[in-house]
Amino acid sequence: RVIIEVCIDSVESALAAHRGGADRLELCGNLGLGGGITPSLGLFIEVRAAIPQTPIMVMVRPRAGDFLYTDAELRVMQADIRAFKDAGADGVVLGVLRKDGKVDVQRTKLLAAEAAPMQVCFHRAFDMCSQDVLTAHLEVSRIPQITRILTSGHAPTASSPAALPMLRTLIRTASRMPSAARILVGSGINARTIGPLLRELLPCGLREVHLSGGGWVPSEMEFRREGLGMGVGGEGEWGIWRTDEEKIREVTRLVDEAWKEFVERERKRTE
Repeated sequence: RVIIEVCIDSVESALAAHRGGADRLELCGNLGLGGGITPSLGLFIEVRAAIPQTPIMVMVRPRAGDFLYTDAELRVMQADIRAFKDAGADGVVLGVLRKDGKVDVQRTKLLAAEAAPMQVCFHRAFDMCSQDVLTAHLEVSRIPQITRILTSGHAPTASSPAALPMLRTLIRTASRMPSAARILVGSGINARTIGPLLRELLPCGLREVHLSGGGWVPSEMEFRREGLGMGVGGEGEWGIWRTDEEKIREVTRLVDEAWKEFVERERKRTE
């Protein structure tokens, strides 16, 4: 079946994703703001204890913002990778770019080597790079430890019309190259968009999707100091980011139905 990966940033969200049918988790810190950063080691330990059998990929991103890192930031990333490997993570999620927007192969190699033998996912820095998708895919695939690439096909969301041709090309290319990084499709995936996406991409070889299924829920704080906040603004000022179990369950149901239909069509086609 198609693997469903859910990104989460709390024990509560991990449990919700698990109950909803997630096959794998991407564990982040501060997911609702800036796309997520490296989580605390304590959070990883508690999520692993709560869901011991579910694979956990840990985000290694020392700050929000761009993917051009200083030497000091790179050392922090290496230290975090060692810590999560020692703690029993299944893999890490990372990505490094150069000033010109190209994939920084050398620095990514350093981080991937630190992570070995864990899985390594090159995250959506891939979508922020200046290279075309095939060149960027080839660059990332030159790094043996890279397991997969999370991408929306260089578009704002994976379901947008501009993304589909790019994703088809990437998935087909990866399926023809046994040593290439696999394509994990993500961004903008929900119960409304998953059906059309699967119809387009299952025949090309899509086998993994990524989503958050999350949103802001109101804080239970009764006292709120008038005129003060922590600089977040909007819903996040007095809200908590949580994964919605029902959103994950609905996507899981639709993915499983689409997979069964695809397998049946393929069976009839080959008879």
